[in-house]
Amino acid sequence: MTPDLVIFDCDGVLIDSEVISARQLIEELKGYGVEMDMAFVSRHFLGRSYPVVLKEVRERWGVQLPDRFEADYRARLLAAFERDLKVMPGVVDTLQSLRLPYCLATSSSPERMRRSLEITGLSPLFDGRTFTASEVSRGKPAPDLFLYAAARMGADPAACVVIEDSLNGVRAGLAAGMRVWRFTGGSHLKGLDLTPPSDAIPEASYDGFPALRSAHPGMFAQEVVR
Repeated sequence: MTPDLVIFDCDGVLIDSEVISARQLIEELKGYGVEMDMAFVSRHFLGRSYPVVLKEVRERWGVQLPDRFEADYRARLLAAFERDLKVMPGVVDTLQSLRLPYCLATSSSPERMRRSLEITGLSPLFDGRTFTASEVSRGKPAPDLFLYAAARMGADPAACVVIEDSLNGVRAGLAAGMRVWRFTGGSHLKGLDLTPPSDAIPEASYDGFPALRSAHPGMFAQEVVR
């Protein structure tokens, strides 16, 4: 069944940002005696808002982070984005050829989302169709953000497809009663065991946007408008 709306996650789907933010977080927390690796970050933190991540760090490791930690981390992360952030291969062609309404729903802060889209040149393709976790009371894995995005776009949740990379994002899409396709083409997932747990099994998984377009040709125009 062709969906009525495609909801894209941002980090790790549209932009190859998660590997940058994960490495930055791992490095920042080392100074406070917190040791973790990419696999841990991928399984526990991807798809969640930054305040939630910090709360879990404090509770899991019993560490007190200074008030300036979040602001310092965000500033250094955006500086790293300026240097290294790239759009996922095939994203622009995919969005330009998509025949259906689409939007973006992200756990990122509004400022991080805005700068990420500007740096990668995606801003014009998402003008007036972006939603962040700051607009709802509960972030992923709760369904609130996806339900909010669907309502704002005038779509029935059951007729939406969510494209997510994180397990928490997959859980959120399923909880919203939406179809979920997992995107596994981001640098942060390379070399990891991508077998999903029983509560986060997507309808399908794609390792790149060309594969997604090949699997659903009816959703896309034959020629990309440039």
